[in-house]
Amino acid sequence: MKHFLRCLTKFFVFLYCKCLWRGQKFVIRKVTGWCELQRICYNILLSFLSSCARTLKIESSLRYSKNELCQSALSAHPDSVEKTIDNIMTLKKINADTNPQLGISLHNLWKTLRPDSSLTGRISKQRCEIGFQGNDPKTDFRGMGLLGLHNLLYFAEHDKATALQVLYDSLQPKHKYSFVIVGINITDLAYSLLVSGALKTHLYNVAPEMPSLSHFQQTFCYLMQEFHRFWIENDLCDITEFNRVRSKLHRRVLRQLKNPDMALCPHFAASDLHLVNL
Repeated sequence: MKHFLRCLTKFFVFLYCKCLWRGQKFVIRKVTGWCELQRICYNILLSFLSSCARTLKIESSLRYSKNELCQSALSAHPDSVEKTIDNIMTLKKINADTNPQLGISLHNLWKTLRPDSSLTGRISKQRCEIGFQGNDPKTDFRGMGLLGLHNLLYFAEHDKATALQVLYDSLQPKHKYSFVIVGINITDLAYSLLVSGALKTHLYNVAPEMPSLSHFQQTFCYLMQEFHRFWIENDLCDITEFNRVRSKLHRRVLRQLKNPDMALCPHFAASDLHLVNL
């Protein structure tokens, strides 16, 4: 009897996985307009999930997909990750414009930096006014994803006066550079400091109990301020100088972080000093 019940249970599990589960996914896609990957990534009902839990759900979705492209994505070479993502988005008919986080954050960034100018659309030549390379902003964030966008938005909202001044200076022929593109590259610099362990000195000093994303974003603000100050003081205007300046800033920050008492605190206005949890 127990053997029969065990076999019956396995049969119903098999039936669910092969038929009912896929049928359920089909119905949900038709109702919501989102594939399973979109629901995992965008659905606010899953916002309680940790980054690890969400990533594991994405891996599971890819692993048990019927499509070989999705299955092979789990073992894609790092150099082909972006192409693999593009192929999956094409396969699943995913429109990046439907990402609510991207749309809202882009809108807020524009509204903060250009409060007196209405944006004609997400894809617009106006984007170049705040330092995008082209009309479609999502293409510029491929290197650092939403992290680069969220860092820029944090800078614009929490240190608005400085962000507006930096943007203004970056548009002047004498010191011209692309504000957003530099911000994305500075995000990469901050991230490299984090993953290398060099940023531990700063984080242990400002957040001895539990560092949060805001502490990382404050580091980004500091690096943006320092990069801009160096750029202006050295009277630079050729964007080809960027890599040299970035490398010099990187080396200087690494030297600073060798001091166990060092904290890379941004120069916020007095009203915002509470943001730095010293």
